[in-house]
This record gives sequence, C-alpha cells and structure tokens, in this order.
Amino acid sequence: MRLMIRPVAAALALGLAAAIPAPVPVEARPAPESFADLAERLLPSVVNISTTQTVTPRRDRQGPEIPQFPPGSPFEEFFREFFDRQQRGQGPQAPLPPRRAQSLGSGFVIAYENGEGLIVTNNHVIDGADEISAILTDNTTLKAEVVGRDQRTDLALLRVKSDKPLTPVTFGNSDGLRIGDWVLAIGNPFGLGGSVTAGIVSARGRDIRIGPYDDFIQTDAAINRGNSGGPLFNMAGEVVGINTAIFSPTGGSIGIGFAIPSRLATGVIAQLREYGRARRGWLGVRIQQVTDEIAESVGLAGGARGALVAGVNEGGPAAKAEIQNGDIILEFNGQEIREMRILPRVVAETRIGAQVPVVVWRNGRRMTVTVTVGELPENIEQASATPGPQDRAGRPAELAGTGLKLSAITPDLREQFSLGADVKGVLVVEVAPGSPAAERGIRAGDVIVEVQQEAVSTPAEVQERVNRVRQSGRQNVLLLIDGQQGMRYVPVPVGRG
Repeated sequence: MRLMIRPVAAALALGLAAAIPAPVPVEARPAPESFADLAERLLPSVVNISTTQTVTPRRDRQGPEIPQFPPGSPFEEFFREFFDRQQRGQGPQAPLPPRRAQSLGSGFVIAYENGEGLIVTNNHVIDGADEISAILTDNTTLKAEVVGRDQRTDLALLRVKSDKPLTPVTFGNSDGLRIGDWVLAIGNPFGLGGSVTAGIVSARGRDIRIGPYDDFIQTDAAINRGNSGGPLFNMAGEVVGINTAIFSPTGGSIGIGFAIPSRLATGVIAQLREYGRARRGWLGVRIQQVTDEIAESVGLAGGARGALVAGVNEGGPAAKAEIQNGDIILEFNGQEIREMRILPRVVAETRIGAQVPVVVWRNGRRMTVTVTVGELPENIEQASATPGPQDRAGRPAELAGTGLKLSAITPDLREQFSLGADVKGVLVVEVAPGSPAAERGIRAGDVIVEVQQEAVSTPAEVQERVNRVRQSGRQNVLLLIDGQQGMRYVPVPVGRG
C-alpha cells in the first residue's frame, strides 16, 4: 500500500504546484545599522516630568511610612512588602498629617519662542499636581504651568520659561505608519532618566477601553512606568505617537505598549494651545454596536456595520436633522463607519458648525440627512426614547418561540416591578431559562418599547409584528428594551414560532 500511495501523493503534489503560482518575493527594508545618530538628535527634545502633590495618607498601621520612590522603582515593592510584614496585625491609630508625594513621567518640546517653550505630556502624569517641573537632559529644572488638559484623550500641554534655547520636535503622519515599521521611544522609565528603546509597530487602531476615542498604536518598543507622555518617533525623527499605556501583569514591559497617534493628538494639542481645552464636534446621539442579528433583523445586507442610534438628545444636532431612534449610521461626512466606536472619534474631529452628510439605514433603505455639527457640552443629559402610545389593558400572553411572557402594564404590575410613571410599552413578566430571550439578557421587569422600530403597547401588537418578521423570512426580531441597563436594542431569534 505504501508503494501505491507514494506515487499518487507525488502526482498530487506536482499538480498543486503547477496550479498555484509561485510566490512573489517581497523586498524587506533592512534594519537600521544603529539608532545612535537619531537618538543623539532627539534626546535633547525629551524631558522628564516631575510632579508633587499633597496627599493625606491612611493610618491603618503603626510605625513609619514607606519611603517614597519613583513609580515602578524596584525598591518600591520591596519596602511595601517589608512594611506590610512588620505592621501586620497592629491596629489603627490617629490620622497621619498630610505629606508630599512625588510622581515621574515624560514629555517632549514642541515649540520654543521668546524664552518660552511648550511641552506635551499625558494628563494622568500631571493630574492633581500642586507643582510641575520639566527636567532637561542636562539636568536643568524648569518650573512648568498647565496651558490646557484633556481627560478624554489623556493629553496635557505645559509652558516653561527658559533662557537656554530648547529643541522642539515636529509631528509626523501616524496614518502613514505600517505594521512592522521601526519606531523609537524615548522617556523616563522607572525614574531612571532619558532612556531610548526601539521596536516596531505591532498593530494600529487598538481599542483598550480607557477612553471614548481609543485608537492606539501598539508597539513592542520597551515602554514602562515613567514613559507616559514621552514621544514615539518614526525613523525620520518625527513624533508619530505619545506613549500612554502598557499591558503588563508584572508592571514592567512585556512588549505591549500603546501610544496615542499623532493624527488624533495634533488637533487636541492645537485646541489646548488656543483655548486651554479641547472643543469637539457633537452629534447628540446614544449609540450601540450593530450585531449580525441586528443587521439581519432590519434587512441590512452585508453583516454587522455602522452605529445603531439607541437614543437622540432632545434639541441636539441629530434631533434637528431628524435622525431617529433606530437609525443605523453607515457614513458620516463621507467616512464609512465600519463599527460603532469609530463614530465618536470621527464626529469629535469634525469642525464645529460644519454641515456634513450622514448616511443612515432606515426602514430597509439608505437615506442621507444633513447635520450641522454642534460642540460637545461638558455635561450631556441623555434624552429618553420617544414613548409609545398609552398602555391599554390586556391579558398576559406567551410570545411563541422566544421564551417571553408578556403583559400590558397595569397599576399592580407597575408597582410590583417598580416601574416609573412615565414607562410605556409591554412588560416582560417571565423569561424561560435557556430561551433565546434569556440568552440575549432580557429579564422579567424589562419593558418592550418598540418592535422592529415601531412602538408597541399591548402583547397583541408585539405578536403581530413578530409574525410579520417570520413571514418575511427573517430570523431575528429587533426589540427596543427599557431595563436596568437603560434603553438598548436587542435582536431576538424568532424561528418559525
């Protein structure tokens, strides 16, 4: 048998080789022979940021306080463990007096004129600081003041006065970065002073869920505690990112660092320089992710994409443009919204007052509306969804194939489930364990406000709309649920009933 198999396998291999075209060779750019010339030119532009603030320590043990070390110092964990071991089991005493705490980070010079310099760093590096200092590579210490700061993107702009000329660096185009490109990070890791590390761009567009505009560059260049606020350079010596976060179970670099891309940072920094704060575009909607089930339920071909409008702020730009609850935003100002998280960033970067086209999916078709972009308020009050018709009495009913048992909202049920007087819709009184509705997170006490983007007030109306969905051949029905998580759209499989 082996003798028979070998010729067949060989013939098959030869056939495949003849069918598959030969791979096209890719010319790889050589690695730099040395980063020394680039580092020598850039080091004077990078500064160490030192801050002090007054803190009130907790007095939950006797004995002296742990000595203060730069964040991430190897002595920090050693002394903490030592003091915990010594003080374990001893009771609390009177509160300790306030003391001065120090933290360290990094920054870089972007402008110098008439004895004044501007320095970029992270907001979290200077957050809560009473005093801020910028320390140059020659150990010159300059007192710094805050020009502006932005918590949402974690950026801050500082001003220093210096008789000695400072060396600014320029921003490059982070959109031009490719995965695999070389980058250079310079900063103040563990308070050791100016340190240079090199690596490549590992990924782009990372969402690490620390802010509403996450779009980070991931790099394997060693970034540690104290590198925050420092620059990430391309091989032309341009700043393409601001080092901000690391992923690390140990507190040290494991080759996963994140930088704010220069494309996002430059606009924010320009506004901090001009206004002392970031001014962002505002649409005035609450959105949620579009899933494959939601896309199927509303007839959107091509699978999940876009941002589903789960609520519209009363009087906001979207409301004035007649964007509706249940619309799926597919494009904003000519840019495709491939997934929900892209929309807030694109809107924020749009010029305030600009009139832009917005493509939405509504009632089974694409349509375009024009929105005048507003300015994002400091405090936004979310508008509730438009209530449906007044509730009418009805008998509880089981919605076949979903696991839901429904009822019109009666005074007794309103009291039983602690529903507000303004809650309208159809009440979920029971959810069968393991049912499609239970798997989608629907619970007793939730209220169905809309079915397929149409308001409902009785179980019969819900059943009628679900039957329509089944008859159309769709596998999911889209429910707007008002529950403990607020208003949200939930696609529920309906099958054949």
